Amino acid sequence: MDPSETDRFSEPGSGSPRHGLIFVTAVVFLVAVTAWAMLPLFRSDSANQAAGPSGVRVDPSGVYNPVTAGEPLPDGFRQLLPRDAILPVYEPVFVEAGNIGWDGDIEVIGVEIDGEAKAYPVSFLNGREMVIDEIADVPIVVTW
Repeated sequence: MDPSETDRFSEPGSGSPRHGLIFVTAVVFLVAVTAWAMLPLFRSDSANQAAGPSGVRVDPSGVYNPVTAGEPLPDGFRQLLPRDAILPVYEPVFVEAGNIGWDGDIEVIGVEIDGEAKAYPVSFLNGREMVIDEIADVPIVVTW
């Protein structure tokens, strides 16, 4: 083999076996990390069932699911995420109204029961969609 041909294969970007090995290793690593990150979405054991503010565990296996029951889906329906892929917030943290520092035009969902009030920002609910909370010892679900 001519020495100029072997040099051609050892130049960066020339498709040498070493570059192929690095590429394959990177792809395998990315697939493994993605699978690990998605693992909680497919677990159905009790470790995946979070407790609400009153300590009651929610078991989604007993909830009626129209899709698995064989009911037809509406025309044009496209499910992007698997059922229960977005977990609710079970223990929200609140700040006194005077210490928030928000602009005056922030949209919130406000709930008041027996003189106790809480505000849930819509911008936060856009990402988590549901908060399970208690106000004046009354369990509530705030959803968006």
